[in-house]
Amino acid sequence: MTARAAPARAFAFVGNSGSGKTTLIERLIARYRGEGLRVAAIKHAHHGFDLDVPGKDSWRLREAGATQVLVASPRRWALLVESESVPLREHLARLDPCDLVLVEGFRSEDAVPFLEVHRGGGGRDPGGRPDARALGLASSEARELAPRLAPLPVFELDDIESIARFVHARALPP
Repeated sequence: MTARAAPARAFAFVGNSGSGKTTLIERLIARYRGEGLRVAAIKHAHHGFDLDVPGKDSWRLREAGATQVLVASPRRWALLVESESVPLREHLARLDPCDLVLVEGFRSEDAVPFLEVHRGGGGRDPGGRPDARALGLASSEARELAPRLAPLPVFELDDIESIARFVHARALPP
């Protein structure tokens, strides 16, 4: 890990599975990269996951009891760490210097501001009100929801320019 003078600005996106969080973040990364910004991403996985392939050397080393295994190639590296639950702030501190960190998930933490993401046709209905801590809502049903949720900012999921400006203006160091 490279030390940095100040924490990167960060902003999160929360919502149900299938709401469009990953696609939105993917499009925002491309938009910010087009401006020349260095962008990092952190994704929360609710269920266990494994980057290792069973039977391969790194998997075997973890299975043998190593609490950390670093796998490196000439183009990328990954550090696999066995640990208890780690707060978002600690994950943010591990990242190399960058201009902006976009976070998917971590709704239960107050480390960074967030936008709730909603796709109509299923999942949680934000008609009642998104999470009270959300700074706004990005939805496929923005036109229908905006009047009910005023004064909360509501964006169409495809309005990448408006969302990018909103996020960049409100991203905060953790």
